[in-house]
Parts: sequence; structure tokens; C-alpha cells
Amino acid sequence: MFGNILHFIINILFTLFGIALLIRAWMFAIRLHPFNPYSQALLKMTDWLVVPLKRVIPSSSRIDGPSIVAAWLIALIYLLLTFFVLTGALPLMNGLAGALIASVLTVLKWAFNLVLWLTLIQVILSWVNPMAPIMPVLQTLTAPLLDPIRRVLPNLGGIDFSPLVLLILAQVIMMVLESMAFSLFGV
Repeated sequence: MFGNILHFIINILFTLFGIALLIRAWMFAIRLHPFNPYSQALLKMTDWLVVPLKRVIPSSSRIDGPSIVAAWLIALIYLLLTFFVLTGALPLMNGLAGALIASVLTVLKWAFNLVLWLTLIQVILSWVNPMAPIMPVLQTLTAPLLDPIRRVLPNLGGIDFSPLVLLILAQVIMMVLESMAFSLFGV
């Protein structure tokens, strides 16, 4: 029972921090203004890991390499801790290659989890409080994902089904990625 509780806590903490790193990378890619309070909080929360990596890993004009590498490192540590908590031992050296690949899949799963939650929060807020202060940030973060779906879907008289399509796609992809990651790593 203690192992399950510890696994749950590790999963929550590492997933939230990994998602924070991915939001940081996404903010960089879409050029979200860094001086809004939400961006500032996220930058302060992740700077301790990303800033040292910036000295070694360059960023391009659209890709925040240090944040992505930091998310990958967090995913690797998460998988190693999960393996240790569930089995009581660290993986063998030949299992390390699987862990490296599984950590990439874990980061992708976190990214789609992020897409799912941002879209869901935006949809709920659009019904409950469309003038909420976070709505412009949510719309900026989700627009690059929803706009291509909106162009493909037929116009249904003011009803926007693009968030539903995005939620379903993100959930299916997350299920596939999680299955692949854990089968690769043997957990």
C-alpha cells in the first residue's frame, strides 16, 4: 500500500513539473508575452532547471531546447523512480536504453495531457466565465491546435466542435503513448 501511495505522489509531482516545462516551451514557441503573471510564475518555477541547461543547450527561434531537454530529464527520473518504487530495484543497464526512449514517449504523453487540460479548462470557462482573466492566455495557447481543426470541420451554425475533436484525439494519443512507454520500459 505504501508503494502505491508513493507511486501516486511521484506521478503527480513529476507530471505537473514536466507539464510546467512543456508549457514553458510552448510559450516560447508561440511567443506568449513573458510579463503576464501566469508566465512569470511558470518561469520562476522552472528556472532552477532550465537556466543552467541554457548554458549548454541552445534555443532556436521557435524551439526552447533547454525546456524540452529538462522535461525529458524529468521524465527519465520519473520512470526510474517509478521502476524502483514498483519493483524495489533499479533497472539493469540493458534496460536503460528502453528508459531513454520511454522517457521521450512520456514527455509526449505529458504534452497531450497538457493539450487535453488546457482545452477542457478553456471550454468550461467559455461557458461559465468567458471574461475570466486567464481566457486570453488559454486562447493563445490552444489556438494553434484548434484552428486547423476548425478549418476542416463544417460550420454547424455557431457550435464549435473543434475542442471535442481535440480532446478525443489527445486522449487516444495519450493512451497509445502510455502503453508504448510502459511496455518499452517494462513497468
